[in-house]
Amino acid sequence: MTQIDPYERIEQPMLVVISGPSGVGKDMTINRMKELGYPFYFVVTATTRPQRPGEIDGKDYFFVSMSDFAEMIEQDELLEYAVVYGDYKGIPKAQVRQALASGQDVIMRIDVQGAATIRRLIAEAILIYISAESEEALVRRLSQRKTEPEDQLKMRIATARKEQARLEIFDYIVINKEDRLDETCEKVAAIITAERCRVQPRKINL
Repeated sequence: MTQIDPYERIEQPMLVVISGPSGVGKDMTINRMKELGYPFYFVVTATTRPQRPGEIDGKDYFFVSMSDFAEMIEQDELLEYAVVYGDYKGIPKAQVRQALASGQDVIMRIDVQGAATIRRLIAEAILIYISAESEEALVRRLSQRKTEPEDQLKMRIATARKEQARLEIFDYIVINKEDRLDETCEKVAAIITAERCRVQPRKINL
């Protein structure tokens, strides 16, 4: 067994995935962590989804055309991508590599399908599943958003039930309780702090 010298232990930048069902609060968690000044690099996802009121291109998402997204796929510029409710979403590979090379911990927000892809491609990534406190709470949040017609809302709820069955691919689960967003952010940050204290740090290879 290799002896570990604590004085020569080198901390490695980490790749953290924030995932969970639609409407559970992934975007809110990421945005609040930014506001609170957590020192992480937050990856901006590229999407063909239409821009919603209040969203900022380059901050919330990179809003791109279908042809531009197709070119990103052809040029192998995406770490992972998937079709989510009829729209494409993907993680620009260059962003992640540059941030890790600078020594920063990287946080990216992706759906459960994308998280499964990252688990397969990057075994040492840290996968955190964000959940509502109950299915009733999740349905209420989705309904209150009023961003989808009734048929799409039903599809998101059905998809959320299936995504719950994939919980075993994740390392951690954090319950995002109503009106307790700061607590959710603190738990995510605590997970990252704990991972930094591992005797044998995770090492990300891209």
